[in-house]
Amino acid sequence: MKPLDVIDLGHRPYGEVLALQRTLRVDRIDGTAPHDMLLLVEHDPVYTMGRATVATSLPLSVDAMRERGADVVEIERGGDVTWHGPGQLVGYPILHLSEHREDLHWYLRTLEQVLIDALGSLGIPAERNPGKTGVWTNGRKIASIGIHVKQWVTLHGFAINVQPDLAWFDAIVPCGIHGVEMTSVARELQLAPDDNTLQARAQAAVVAAFGRAFARNPQPAYPSRHARAG
Repeated sequence: MKPLDVIDLGHRPYGEVLALQRTLRVDRIDGTAPHDMLLLVEHDPVYTMGRATVATSLPLSVDAMRERGADVVEIERGGDVTWHGPGQLVGYPILHLSEHREDLHWYLRTLEQVLIDALGSLGIPAERNPGKTGVWTNGRKIASIGIHVKQWVTLHGFAINVQPDLAWFDAIVPCGIHGVEMTSVARELQLAPDDNTLQARAQAAVVAAFGRAFARNPQPAYPSRHARAG
């Protein structure tokens, strides 16, 4: 089984990790990076607007969103607006789909299955919502997905609400879905929001499920061409 380089970035600003993703994608395309990679990170508060973002998804102005203490970034991924921040586990796979399947629908559904399996191992029954990308539990959205693919190498990825302050989503229409109720692992399991083991448990569950779904052997790694910040 081929390796999967799992790169735990800890807590990093969004812009720094976006630049790293773009560099690593070039490395994966030209073969400098020989293995698929999975970057895992917890961001400072940021609202990201994908290519499908519409005005009705932004009830507040960009300035008002920034006044709440979050950055606002327009990016090339698919999908509408979402939020990333503390208490959320964000994953950015850098996969060469030519080594898997050159099929974006398959890739999205496989990412959903990773999240469903990971949440299931944490005790949360998760499912798809027909016609919508992402993962739900009991009618509430718990994980989001937004991707970009160039030369069959992936960028951007997924986010699981582990134990964030869900009030951050009140400034937007998450993923452009009016009336959606956002939830988290902590809320569904009725755990204290400051449970200091939950993030690590969620990360381990995601890594294990990702390895199974994409037939890769996860191994801790860090890209040698980039020094660890902090």
